[in-house]
Amino acid sequence: MNFTLECEQEDDGRWLAEVLELPGALAYGGSKDSAMAKAEALALRVLAERLEHGEVKPLAISISLPAAA
Repeated sequence: MNFTLECEQEDDGRWLAEVLELPGALAYGGSKDSAMAKAEALALRVLAERLEHGEVKPLAISISLPAAA
């Protein structure tokens, strides 16, 4: 399963990140990186909840994170 993040800056300066494959999975942050990190964490929580409640079947996943700068 792949998640796609879209991120945009609001008029008030905050950043909003959305996980496109999970309707309603939105996260705000003071920076683009902060909003994206919060959205990624939310996506993982949603997936974990779905697995725990039997809403989806377990599947092979691949998680890759960029190396820290």
